Amino acid sequence: MKTKENKVWYITGASKGLGLSLVKRLLLAGNKVAATSRTIDALKTAVGDVAADLFLPLAVDLSNDESIHASIQKAVETFGKIDVVVNNAGYGIGGSVEELSGNEVVDCFNINVFAAVNVIKYVLPVMRAQRSGHIINISSIAGFAPATGWSLYAATKYALIGISEVLAQDVKEFGIKVTVAAPGAFRTEFLTEQSLVLAKNQIADYKAIRESQERMLAMDGKQAGDPDKAADIFIQLAEMDEPPVRLFMGTDAYNRASQKIEALATDLEKWKELSFATDYRQQPNVLNLQ
Repeated sequence: MKTKENKVWYITGASKGLGLSLVKRLLLAGNKVAATSRTIDALKTAVGDVAADLFLPLAVDLSNDESIHASIQKAVETFGKIDVVVNNAGYGIGGSVEELSGNEVVDCFNINVFAAVNVIKYVLPVMRAQRSGHIINISSIAGFAPATGWSLYAATKYALIGISEVLAQDVKEFGIKVTVAAPGAFRTEFLTEQSLVLAKNQIADYKAIRESQERMLAMDGKQAGDPDKAADIFIQLAEMDEPPVRLFMGTDAYNRASQKIEALATDLEKWKELSFATDYRQQPNVLNLQ
């Protein structure tokens, strides 16, 4: 896909899935890309042979603050600027709250929330100095309309949506744009054992959760979303003068979001009287004449 002008992109989680599709399409269009993965070899193998003046593969531990900071600095040293950041790396975890261990919860928040926050923290000084830039955070439809059995995953994706919505307001005065994408199911490796983690401590009582997880895993290879088309959408977003702050990606995401909005509107009106009951009200001044 051709772009108006070549940009410098920084993309996390780029060795597979949506991140890999985006890297390949950007390089094909002549953009410069700094991309992260846990190992450079995996990233280089996935991307293929690319000129060094266009592609900077970076081995980054996204759970390590300094590793992220160093990668941002290296990208700026190599390309002179960063125009677009895509926080794409994700960690899927399924299970009830009581099934998940402390380490499983921390791992999920480290990758889905804290890594994105640290990338943003270290790239903002660069973008503020440029008075331009675009931060694209990849959340999930689970961050707005979650499904049974994915409570902590949904919590991290809700957090990313909330961060993005406020960040968009905070950095608008610097000419920096923010978009949070909430994809539905895309035909990537996300539903494979290598990418998706289920709670090790499974409790037999949670039959609805096991059924939900089985339905999700059965979708592998049959998801409606095309990762190459998603990559094209990200590129389009970066070309827009006024991109959306929120974007639901895929018909499944759109339909789930629509159903959730209808449910929210119904509940809002149903419990309106109870909501209003908490306000301070001026009490009438009644004189006791007896």
